[in-house]
Amino acid sequence: MEQYEVYAIKYAHHARRASENFLDGKARDAHDGPMPLDYFVWLVRGAGREIVVDSGFSAAMAAKRGRDHIRCPTEGLRALGCDSSKVKDVVITHLHYDHVGNFELFPAATFHLQDLEMNYATGRHMSDVKYGGAYEVEDVVGVVRRVYAGRVRFHAGDGELGDGISVHLIGGHTMGLQVVRVRTRRGWLVLASDASHFYANMEQVRPFPIVWSVPDMVQGYRRLLELADSPAHIIPGHDPLVLERYPAPSPGVEGIVVRLD
Repeated sequence: MEQYEVYAIKYAHHARRASENFLDGKARDAHDGPMPLDYFVWLVRGAGREIVVDSGFSAAMAAKRGRDHIRCPTEGLRALGCDSSKVKDVVITHLHYDHVGNFELFPAATFHLQDLEMNYATGRHMSDVKYGGAYEVEDVVGVVRRVYAGRVRFHAGDGELGDGISVHLIGGHTMGLQVVRVRTRRGWLVLASDASHFYANMEQVRPFPIVWSVPDMVQGYRRLLELADSPAHIIPGHDPLVLERYPAPSPGVEGIVVRLD
């Protein structure tokens, strides 16, 4: 049975208040203190393969969106000895601007995407800023171009990428959000992406405010628990606590890369 190494790579940051991270608009206590977002891509390595989960955004997009761009995501990959130009598979958890972009940096890759996410991102709901505001039209067009080039593999629900690695439709945050389940030496680990931005979203059952379907998002928290060996095996998509709870794989990458497996 194959087992994989899994890494989280931080590439950007955004200062926020706690009340901005919950649909009910309330802080976890009486004080609405800082609760920033970190932005990650992830690397899954094993069985002679390197699979990147999400491709992040560029410095230009960070400037447009008012985010702090710390480094190109490929710099973090390079620190792990991963050459983005040779990566064969990139899983796109969903098409929000912070999870898809930098296509040109993965020229050899097939991109894995849910059917429902493409339907959502190119359908009627994108004319409403409430749903379309986190999408960038050029990113979506970039995916369409790669569909025509034969470089997108679509999944309809659960799908296998290989022995010990699979994708699973969660929805909620967007119509076609998918998570990645990986067999590791410490058990089944789930890269939740935006199925839960923070540990607190799933632990307190308090949805993040950017949401397609609240019932699907809440059910998604339950699904994460079914897929992972324990709550400690679920990795949220934007929580700075990930960098505190897991070790750097080597000296010199502290605060940039942590090993999750």
